[in-house]
Amino acid sequence: MNDDVRNIALGVIAAGVSAALGWLARTYLWRRGLRRKQAFFGLPDHAESLLVVNRNAGGPELSVMRHDVFALLELSALIKDCHAHAQVVAHDAARQGFGERTEFCLGGPASNRRMAAHLSSLLPGVRVNTEAGPDRWAFRIDGNDYPLDGGRSEYALLARLTVGERREARPVFLFCGQTAVSNQAATRHLARHHERLARKYGTGSFVLLLKVVNSEAYGPDVVELVADVTRAARTPLPEPTAAGTE
Repeated sequence: MNDDVRNIALGVIAAGVSAALGWLARTYLWRRGLRRKQAFFGLPDHAESLLVVNRNAGGPELSVMRHDVFALLELSALIKDCHAHAQVVAHDAARQGFGERTEFCLGGPASNRRMAAHLSSLLPGVRVNTEAGPDRWAFRIDGNDYPLDGGRSEYALLARLTVGERREARPVFLFCGQTAVSNQAATRHLARHHERLARKYGTGSFVLLLKVVNSEAYGPDVVELVADVTRAARTPLPEPTAAGTE
């Protein structure tokens, strides 16, 4: 074997080794990213999860708003990326506690009974005005009001919550918007920023207040983070004082 043939052979071998090392490195990074994503969502390989569907608050019991359907599709894609499975359940048919399966619960308390139950038990510091009137759908958190200005300024809560001390307990994700557009905006925010949220919060709980800006023009795409309201949302509100008492 002359020198030229030897150099060619060594070059081919070096290229093969470099390609193999590059493939191994990419595979390792991909798997590490997948495991982090699975841990954040509580969705290991072949895990089962629940998509709790709300209804159209102004329509028939079985109807679902178009933007809520889009939100469910985005959540389904996240679940599939984790190599997990989803079961779609109506809001009034979900009959399970916390921690057995990851749950994605969509919609406000007026259109989703399970969301109403979650707000009451998991986020006692949040009030959503469901009474008819100019302040309908307004959020009240930590003494501040966040009213709905349809098409211009809409709010949504995005929460990841865990209950109990078990390490294997699955989280509950809440997407509680004032409108169907804001519901989808919350799911899209999670889809776009889950890596950053995982770096910041790990597998812990958080509650974020989001503002959807000018949805008439931009739909669910322009979202501002108003505040991290985790502590206020999870702190029970003081009992109202009866009139005339001290």
